[in-house]
Amino acid sequence: MTDSIPDSLPYIDVDIDNPELKAKVDAEIARELKRVPKNPDDHRIPPEIKLFANNALLAAELERVSKREPLHALDSDRYSLSAPSKPDVSEDEWTEALNNAYAQQEHQRSRLETLSLLQNYGSNAWRLHNYMLEADAKAIEADLERARERVTEINRERKNSQLQFGKTLNSLENRWTELVSNVIQLELANASLEVQVEELRQQELAFEES
Repeated sequence: MTDSIPDSLPYIDVDIDNPELKAKVDAEIARELKRVPKNPDDHRIPPEIKLFANNALLAAELERVSKREPLHALDSDRYSLSAPSKPDVSEDEWTEALNNAYAQQEHQRSRLETLSLLQNYGSNAWRLHNYMLEADAKAIEADLERARERVTEINRERKNSQLQFGKTLNSLENRWTELVSNVIQLELANASLEVQVEELRQQELAFEES
């Protein structure tokens, strides 16, 4: 750890655990925050992050969720295969129904191909995917363990450093108390001497007058 002058010693300053003192500190902080004007251009305040700025669909969905609006169900009519039911059906309506039938057929064919590929190669791909996930999980757990060890080490060094600072502060505080006591004793002695000097001066004046 680098040498620094700490401005807070939570392992030493136990007075902050006092509820009354903590309430006074919180009130003082709130008063100071009200006094300091807010500057939106302050570089210390991170700018507002606009999510999904390049994706209008995700941005709209995020706004819907934030407004707690219900999700509109998918339109399943496009997946149904139905012929025109009106007696006087135009050629365009039959053409639209035929195109829909072609689309449904292509969709079913694509599903069959997907199921065939999944049956032949899906299990191996899934095993490989699981193996990669397990490797990633082990790597993340190893990083987490190293981070925890580092946090524990930093807290241990921080506590030892603060305890060392605490000894120094206690020694300086005791020395300060001793010096203040000596100063008070000197002031009392000076006051006593001044009284004695004044008494001698008065005696001298009385002797000269007599």
